[in-house]
Formats: sequence, structure tokens, C-alpha cells
Amino acid sequence: MKKIAYIASECVPFIKTGGLADVVGTLPRIFDKKEYDVRVIIPNYMCLPAKYKEKMKYLTHFYMDIGWKQQYVGVMYLEYEGVPVYFIDNEYYFNGFSIYGDIKWDIEKFCYFSKAALSMLQAVNFQADIVHCHDWQAGLVPVYLKTLFASSPFYRNMKSIMTIHNLKFQGRWDVNTIQQYSGLPDYVFTPDKLEMYKDASMLKGGLVYADKITTVSNTYAYEIQTMEYGEGLEGLLSARNQSLWGIVNGIDYNDYNPATDTKINTKYTKNNFKKNKVKNKLALQKELGLPEDPNAYMIGIISRLTDQKGLDLVDQTMNDICLDGTQFVVLGTGDSRYEDMFRYYQRIHPAKVSANIYYSDDLSHRIYAACDTMLVPSRFEPCGLTQLMALRYGTLPLVRETGGLKDTVVPYNEYEGTGTGFSFANYSKYELLNTINYSRHIFFDCKSEWEKMQKRAMEQDYSWGNSAKIYDQLYSQI
Repeated sequence: MKKIAYIASECVPFIKTGGLADVVGTLPRIFDKKEYDVRVIIPNYMCLPAKYKEKMKYLTHFYMDIGWKQQYVGVMYLEYEGVPVYFIDNEYYFNGFSIYGDIKWDIEKFCYFSKAALSMLQAVNFQADIVHCHDWQAGLVPVYLKTLFASSPFYRNMKSIMTIHNLKFQGRWDVNTIQQYSGLPDYVFTPDKLEMYKDASMLKGGLVYADKITTVSNTYAYEIQTMEYGEGLEGLLSARNQSLWGIVNGIDYNDYNPATDTKINTKYTKNNFKKNKVKNKLALQKELGLPEDPNAYMIGIISRLTDQKGLDLVDQTMNDICLDGTQFVVLGTGDSRYEDMFRYYQRIHPAKVSANIYYSDDLSHRIYAACDTMLVPSRFEPCGLTQLMALRYGTLPLVRETGGLKDTVVPYNEYEGTGTGFSFANYSKYELLNTINYSRHIFFDCKSEWEKMQKRAMEQDYSWGNSAKIYDQLYSQI
């Protein structure tokens, strides 16, 4: 029996701000229970939904030295869909209405969480073979394991994996502060370990000390070894490239299934989508107040509205995109500049643009089912889930060739009759617009080719089962 502890700052269905939560919440459920005992450890935030808080039971508590003080560590527990989940309880650190805030406070909080999560394993007598740590919030776990915990027989044989979901976020602050909050010894704060350009980086610590490193697509694993995408850690990641695995994320194929999805207007399969998918388009047009036209070319964006997502390219081409016969539907929140930008385009093109500046899971399903194309022109994208969901619904992704987008979308080739979407290589408004115009030409002028591509898209398998097989190989190797 392989024993694995997932240590992370978020996990569906309890708390989610991004794709990290999907991985931590979904992957442990996939492994064969006869071979694996996978458990999850997250903070017991005050803002967790009451329906989960009511089901938690108290297991134990203890006091732990961290930095110069002693802290209370409570352990709450519940089992969710067969997976044991432990919640580290401490009102001082995990109060508040959101899980992240001021970065300095977050660093203190996650220094505490990293040490508490590791200490808790002994308190509940779960001697894991592997601690699988996610992003900078759990970055100090591999460091503690090889330093302050190394002499304990309970921890001596534990191995660690560090998974990078987004290298941009690293938990960086000045050395003295992180040393004070973490209680780690002087010798780890050197340039070959935690020190980074005179600061200290919690993620870098995890990358130096972990036995294996993974990230969420093959292309991103390659890109983060270059200056363009390496965020200052490209040298370390190149040096450790023999330990670096790219494993693409999956999506929940039960939740995202046009054949059974109760959130969409008309269910459909790869055998009847030609007749039924368009009914979702007409229903969405009606819901959003767009002209009801089954032949309109409908482009969707479902995204956090931030610089990373390539929205400045959209801004530079929007008036050219909004030609007759094209409709553009946006769902998401983020930077006010992009929220206002989409509201502006809705004002000047009311029959063509629908800007929904909020987030709704139900509406996202209806957009996946209704649109012809899903636009993901990201500047960088470690994995990306939007394009995987779009493929599932026969909505063709139009993406920039970066990270997981490059790994999961096969560009259309009209000569070979292959492909599951459209892509462009350079971060350029001209390439974006050319690719949109090309996709529009295929949609209007080569209908049967478009429909064959939709069918190929719906036949792809990006369920978690595939990713789990590769994680299984990684765990076995360790």
C-alpha cells in the first residue's frame, strides 16, 4: 500500500481560487483504493462553507515551536468521497473572509501551515511514503523534511514531490523575515538553497529540497527552464531537469459531460451534436439578449481577466473581430482595466458582445455548450483547463501555442484533415486576428470539415484517469 499525503492551500469542493484546487481535490479520488492510501491536508479557513464545517470532527491538537513562539495546531477531519481530509485548525492564522491577502501575512501563515501539516502526520500516526506539496504555500515542507525533521525516525524515509502550478507566485520576502517565521537554520538561506536575489523564496526551497518536481504540462516543464518563462528560477530548474516531470491536468468527465449536463439547455453527444448543439446557442443568445441566429459564429472567453490571459491582444483586435455574423461572449472577473474594456465593447457593439463580469459555474457550462470557438490567447499558461472543457463540448479551442495549450490542442490542418482546434505561435495581435479570421472562414465555408473537427475534439480524453496513470509511475519510481 502506497501512502501519500497531499499538502496544499486549497482543494475542491472546500475552497478554490484556481486550477490547483481541482488537482488536489480530484486526483486523490482517482487512485485505486487497494493500492493507495491518499490523504489531503489543507488549512481550516474560517471562510469554508458551513455545510462542510458541520461535518468535521475534532481529532487532536498539540503545540508546536515555530520561529520564536509556540503555536496551537488543531486537527479537524472529514472523509469526502472516500478521501480522508485533514484541516489544520488555528484561528489566528486562518480567520478572515478570503484565503489570501497581504503577502507578508500569507508568508507567515504558510510557514506555520507547512510545519504544522508535517507535524500533524505523526500526531495522527499517518507515516506517509510521499508528501506531495503544491505551489509555494507548501514549499517549505520538503525543506523541513530534510532539516528539522531529518533526525526523527518517523520522517526519515519520507520522500517529497513539489508541484508547480504557476511559477509566477513564489512566496518571496526578505531573508530575516522568512527565517524568523519559519525557524529554519541559517545554512538553508544561501544562494544555492532558499536565497534568491537577496530575498528568500519558499517555492525555491521546495524545488531545491524535493526529491521530484512536477508541473502541469510537458511544454511548461520545458518553458520554465528558459529565461522567458523561468521567473528567475530557470537555472535551478535546468539543473534539476532530470527530476522534472510534466504531467498535464485533467478535468472531471462526469461534471463536464454534454450528454448528461443538467446545467445546459439541450444535452448532446458526439453522435447527435450537429442537430442539438445549436439549440444551446439559441438558448444562450436569448438569455444574454443577443440576436437569435443559429448561423452566427459565436466566440467565448471564460477566464480570469488578467494580463497573463492575453487580453491586451483581444483589446487591440476587438473591433476587427466584431464583424457581421460574429458574436462574442465573455464570462469572468479580474483586473478592472479588462472588466471595463469588455463592458465598453458591449456598449459599442450591443448586438455582438455580451460581457458577463462575474463568475457563475452554471453559466460557464451553458457557454461551453453554446459557443463555436473558445478563445485562450494566453501570454503563458502552465496547463489551462478551459480548452479541455471546450474540447469536451465540441467547442473548438483557439489558443496560443504555450504551456498546456500547446500540449492539448492539435491545430487544424486542412490538407491532412486533422486537428481539434486552432493555434498561433507568437504573442502578436496580427497572428491572433489572422487565426480568428481563418477559423471563421472554416466555420462559414467548410461546414463539414468544421463538424469533423468537432467530433475529433469530443473524442479526446483529458479525464483525470490518464494523468493518474503517469502520477502512478512517478510515485512508483520514488
